[in-house]
Amino acid sequence: MQKKIVITGGPGTGKSAVIEALEKDDYSCMPEISRQITIEAQKTGISQLFLSDPLLFSEKVLQGRVEQFKQANLKQTPIVFFDRGIPDVHGYMNYLGVNYPNLYLDTSKVYQYTYVFIMPPWKEIYKSDNERYENYEQSLVIFNHLKNTYEALGYDLNIVPKGTIEERKAYILNKIK
Repeated sequence: MQKKIVITGGPGTGKSAVIEALEKDDYSCMPEISRQITIEAQKTGISQLFLSDPLLFSEKVLQGRVEQFKQANLKQTPIVFFDRGIPDVHGYMNYLGVNYPNLYLDTSKVYQYTYVFIMPPWKEIYKSDNERYENYEQSLVIFNHLKNTYEALGYDLNIVPKGTIEERKAYILNKIK
């Protein structure tokens, strides 16, 4: 049975760097899709779709993550890593305090992951950029919302310790053996 593994956490915690390192080692990985959605919205003049229309943004992310999950099922690989999972969508909605349809929670219950690794906030590596509007303090709050969201769904979270990208990657690979 294929292992589907989520790497999640607040913004700027090193998730994508670890995913990139796993890809270089020929692991099958699904990229973070919210950046692409943000970039597409910026091309139409919307600087932060997540802030201006959080439900539309979240709907697009939810659809994209479900599609990624389905694509993973078609891969002939024993392990697929995901840069964020479906529950991240309503975790972020909880952070914003926005009401959302039950579909978000129901979808998270249908599409289950084997392991969830969460990266805690790490001030020394945190950086803002064109798609990441949150500051470090907001990243702390988001981390807690994500942690609570996954735990409420019954996931046993693996907290990835601080370290080099290689150390963090090794931690994850050792845990899934």
